[in-house]
Formats: sequence, C-alpha cells, structure tokens
Amino acid sequence: MSAIATITPPAERNLKNHVSLSQTLANTITMAHRGLLKIKRTPEQLFDVTLQPIIFTIMFALLFGGAITGSVSGYLPYLIPGILAQTVITTSVVTGVQLREDMDKGVFDRFKSMPIARIAPLSGALLADTLRYAIATTITFVTGFFMGYRPAAGLGFVILAGLLVIVCAWAISWIFAFFGVIARTAGSVQGISFLVLFPLTFFSNAFVPVKTLPEWLQWFVNINPVSHLVTAVRDLANSGTFGVDGWWALLGAAVIVAVFAPLTVRAYMRKA
Repeated sequence: MSAIATITPPAERNLKNHVSLSQTLANTITMAHRGLLKIKRTPEQLFDVTLQPIIFTIMFALLFGGAITGSVSGYLPYLIPGILAQTVITTSVVTGVQLREDMDKGVFDRFKSMPIARIAPLSGALLADTLRYAIATTITFVTGFFMGYRPAAGLGFVILAGLLVIVCAWAISWIFAFFGVIARTAGSVQGISFLVLFPLTFFSNAFVPVKTLPEWLQWFVNINPVSHLVTAVRDLANSGTFGVDGWWALLGAAVIVAVFAPLTVRAYMRKA
C-alpha cells in the first residue's frame, strides 16, 4: 500500500500533463468564467477600461484639438483611433498584474491539486481579459460619437477596427503575462510594463502628426508598431481601407505570440 501511495501523485501529475485538447479548451473556458465572476464581484476592476477612455478622449481633444486641426471636431477622426490603441494596449498590463497577484496569493497552488489542464489558469486569464479590451473599445468609440466623431467608413469598418485592436492587445498581453510569471511582485510587473508602454504609446502617431516631431524622433515613431496599429485603425474607421500598416500590425501581433507564448508557457509550467 505504501508503494502505491508513493506512485500515485506522479501518476496524477502525468495525467494532468496529458489531458486532451477538448478538456484543455473546456478548462480554459471555465477559468475564463472565473475571471468574469471576479469582475462581477469587484466591478472597480473595470475603472481603467471605463473611465480612462472617457477622461483621455475629453482631455486630449480639448488640449490639442485647436492646436492641431483648428477644432475639436476636426481632431476627433485623428484622435479616437489613437486613444483606442493607447487605452486597450495599456489595459493589457492588467493580465500580468492579476496573474502575479493570483500566484502570490496561492490561488494557482490550489489549482495544481485539481484535475484540470495545468495551462488552463493561464489561458483562461488571457481569454477573460478580451472582455476588458472589448469594453474599452466600445466606450472609446461611444465617447467619440457623443463628442461629434462620425466614422466615415460606417459601423462595419468600425467593428473591424475594434477587432484589430483587440487581437493586437491580446497578443501584447502575452508579454505582460510573461512578466507576471517571472516577476517577484505585482508592483514590479506594473512598473516594468508601464516603463515599456509609455514610450511606445506616446512616441507614436497616436496624438500628433509625425511631421510635427523632431527629426531624430520621427524615425522611431515611423517604425513603432503602435504607430502601424493606429494608422491601420484610422484607415479602417475613416476610409474603410486596410493597407500595409494593417498587415504590419497583424504581423507584429503574430511575432509577439510566437515569441512570448512559448516563453510564458514554459516559465509558467515550471512554477505550476
């Protein structure tokens, strides 16, 4: 009996390591539902995706609208795609922060004792956060509409622009999930993440035309992946076109997932 007791735990771990794809998907959806329940019980978690786009849209429109285009209404077609990209990408930081908090609280240690796919808590968290991106996208466009923004391409292309941003934000969230797994504290995850994000979002074409920037800065803005994403969103929402910048944005998202998804999963499995 003692020999059987000794063998059983490793056998159970092997079963968890070789679960079927269908069970992994089911466990992922269950964990995503857990993430949504956390939002329901603590709705203040949505403050960043509900208040931030409203505040930033109003603030930047009033501050820069007259200086850049001569009016707030004339600036909105340029601003809204930039606010959208900046808000949703910034929101993706929460993935890594909450992942680190759950690991610090021992939540994932309890998951290890359950007969579920080991990757499910990680993949479920990433899936649940897509709801946050969708909320931020919707509120950004609605705020712009109330301020006078009328996308020339129509609702269908606005939805496509929103989906493009959500896909890219989901890809970027793998970077912050990796930080969440390897960092020691949630505070350090947030600090590192914003240190990366602030130059990318503000040194881009999100808020001002590239030609207004110093020449030494223009080269970085032109190769900045956020600039490609913002331009792609502007093309879709304002003219109904999907050009080179859109393909660059999708390529960048694919490269990020290809690099950081394996790194994150490997680091997570070592700790799980």
